[in-house]
Formats: sequence, structure tokens, C-alpha cells
Amino acid sequence: MSLKFRENYKYAIASPTSMGVRITPDHRMAVHNSDHFYLQATSAETNVMNVSSSLGKKCLALTKFVEGSPIADLIKRQLRARNIDFVGQEVAQGGPWGYRHQFNIADSGFGMRAPRVWNDRAGEVGQTISASDFDLEDIFKEKGVAILHISGLIAAMSTQTTQACLAIARKAKEFGTIISFDLNYRATFWKGREEELSKAFHEIASIANILIGNEEDFQLCLGFKGPEAGGKDLSSKIASFQKMIEQVKEQYPNADVYATTLRQVISANEHLWGALLLADDQWQIEEPRPIQVLDRIGGGDGFTSGLLYGLLSGWSADRCLGYGWASGVLAVSSLNDFAEPADEKQIWDIYAGNARVQR
Repeated sequence: MSLKFRENYKYAIASPTSMGVRITPDHRMAVHNSDHFYLQATSAETNVMNVSSSLGKKCLALTKFVEGSPIADLIKRQLRARNIDFVGQEVAQGGPWGYRHQFNIADSGFGMRAPRVWNDRAGEVGQTISASDFDLEDIFKEKGVAILHISGLIAAMSTQTTQACLAIARKAKEFGTIISFDLNYRATFWKGREEELSKAFHEIASIANILIGNEEDFQLCLGFKGPEAGGKDLSSKIASFQKMIEQVKEQYPNADVYATTLRQVISANEHLWGALLLADDQWQIEEPRPIQVLDRIGGGDGFTSGLLYGLLSGWSADRCLGYGWASGVLAVSSLNDFAEPADEKQIWDIYAGNARVQR
């Protein structure tokens, strides 16, 4: 592919991110009738790092912490265990009604009972992230970063984080870092800020080398017309998605890679899962296949995580897409909301449909 990374870098992927914790009921129960929960450190952006970090590549979270918080300590310990470095200022809590790390409360659903997600983010310390919190010259010029990944979540979280993402992206571009942008639209983040965020997302998309999003993301973040309704057969649905991405390419020609996932929910436990990728004017298609789902949260991040690992590894476009598809499957096979492969082979076995016991 035409995508070229800088020659020397310490970090394969770096990303601004607001860290929090997710709590999930045991045994696929719903939140409202559970009294046992599994807790994990989480953010969409560190989820995207996790295939690369699990397979030995150094990654960096640009974030912020509440000083003295046991939740901050838990987050740091879990990031270290995942081979993810972090840099971030320590902010005083300011009393019980001051800053904190966000809670994401989400069950896994079961059968026809859909998963439900409740975000509890008031006072989130990550909303105060600023580009001036970090030594960007040291990170991007001296240490070096192959990919700066920006998610629409952190880019839309607050006016301050929006400006931080713009400034960090400009600085990264200055020193030859590839920009990856996953649009990740959230209506609650955009409410009342549509004009401001549309302008900011347009600028980031204009300098991005890798653009990722589903049909809703491209429509609501960048104003594109979505896939045409009515086509029930698979080929017409894929053609409709391709038409949309070709519109994106026409408006944002700076990018080398455009990608989207295809997901149809059969039940909470079974999805049809596919993906599309456009690179060097060639389409790569993973037609949707039925997959079993333990917990769907993080499937899209898993896809992006595997895709970026393939790009960093210099693979062909079809292999990158296949690895992204299978990394998404790995993510939804776990209660963690990120893909955590033991080795490359584990993901390729998923791609091949090889679930036989490994002895």
C-alpha cells in the first residue's frame, strides 16, 4: 500500500484518551438485578492500541489522572499489564464533588434482551485534557510515533479536548506521524455543539491518512448521505456502503485507507460481522459471517486495533482487513472490551474458522 510510516519511532500508536472504568454484571445478567460486577480499566483509544501492545509493540496513552485516586492507581496498573505506557498530569480531586474518572456501566445482554450501556461521566478529569499537558516535541519528534490515533469520543468530549486533539494532530503531522481517525459518533456528545464539532472533525479528517467509521459516523460527523435503504440482498448492501465511502474519498482525498465495519444483530449472542476497506483505489471485502458474541462492547475498536497492527506490519490490504475482522471477533469473545491476542496465530485461526483445541 502507499501508506508510509516514519523510519524511526518508539511508539507504534499514541492517542489522547480519557481513562475510566467499566463495570459489567456477572453471568450476562442485567445491571438492575445484579449484585456482582466485573471491573476493568477502559477507553476506546486504549482498546485500539491493544492488539499492537499485546504483540510487543510499544504504545502510549496521553491522558490525565486524579491525584491519589485508587481508581487512577487501578487504571495505571492495568495499562502497565497491557504493555501501554502513559503520560498525564495528576489533578487534585478538589473534594468529594470534584474530579473523578468516568464509569461505564454496561451489561452484555442475552438472546433477544439487548445490552444496555449507561455512561456516568460528570466531573470526568479527562474533559480537561489540553495539548499543553504534554511535551509534544519530545513525543513526536524525539521519541517518534508511527500512528497517532484519534477517536471521535475524545475529540467530542469537551471544547478543551476538541482543541487538544486538533493541536496534537497538527504537531504529529509535522513530524511525519500517520494520522488515524475513527469518527465514533455519540449523539450525547454532539448535542448543542454540532457546528463546532462538524468543523473540527472536518479538519482532522482532512489531514487523516486512515479514516474509519460506520455509516452513522460518516453521515452525522461529516454530513454524507448514508447507504440507500431497501436493498435486502448482501451484494446491494455492500454496493451501497461502497458508494458512500467513495463519496468520502472524493471529499477527503488525503487519506490512503478508508474502512468501515458491517454488523447485523441477530441476537445479543449472534451477529453477522463483515468489513470493507478501500486502499490504492482497490476494494477489499470481508462479507458478513455469523459470529458468536460474549460481549459486543469493543468489537469496533477490536477491528481498528487489528487493522492498524496489519498496517504497521506492512501487510497487504486484504490481510490487514482480514486481521481487523478477526480482531473484532476476538474482542467480542471476551468480557474485556478489547482484543488481547496471545500471538498472531490466534487471530489468524479465528479468521480461518479454526476453533479446534490448541495443544
